[in-house]
Amino acid sequence: MLMIMFYVAMTAEAMTAALAAGRRNMDWFGVCIIACVTALGGGTARDMILDHYPLYWVRNPYILVLVCGAALLTIALARVVDKLRWPFLLLDAVGLVVFTIVGCNVAIETNAHPIIIIVAGMVTGIVGGILRDVLCNDIPLVFHGELYATVSIVTGVVYYLGLLGGLPTDLMVLVALAVGFPLRMLSLVLKWEMPKFVFDRDMRK
Repeated sequence: MLMIMFYVAMTAEAMTAALAAGRRNMDWFGVCIIACVTALGGGTARDMILDHYPLYWVRNPYILVLVCGAALLTIALARVVDKLRWPFLLLDAVGLVVFTIVGCNVAIETNAHPIIIIVAGMVTGIVGGILRDVLCNDIPLVFHGELYATVSIVTGVVYYLGLLGGLPTDLMVLVALAVGFPLRMLSLVLKWEMPKFVFDRDMRK
């Protein structure tokens, strides 16, 4: 179940990234690159940090086919995909939780320190979106007040503590989804944000 959700979320990430590239008039190659960076960037960064080689998409090159195929499909169905904002927000929320869980599992397999396990989950969940926004010349949403990294951290902590307490992995996947997914959706609906640091020259007078 976890891996099915992982691939569905990866496809959704690729499609939303393709739309972002299209809004900046990128060519088809650019669209595929932005899709790959978004869908695969977090896992790639995690594997590099953990010295976990080969990279997961190098071990399974068909992931590249899936991501690029989703990006090219988005080009063909752009008008339809663009109207599906909330379904993709739902998939993005599921993806954030699933990517976080997968990232934690990889770190656990490498016998990483508990703090690094949580960081690995967060990196897997958020780095792809950061890279997408940077390449599209935008301020990353995760730095702009949205509860995104926070949701990933909370999800990772809940998941790891449950495993540490001896609870079954399958149960903790469900618990993590039950915590992270509603938290992300509530932050969108209720517009919860992190406090912002605002500093300008007038404050120095």
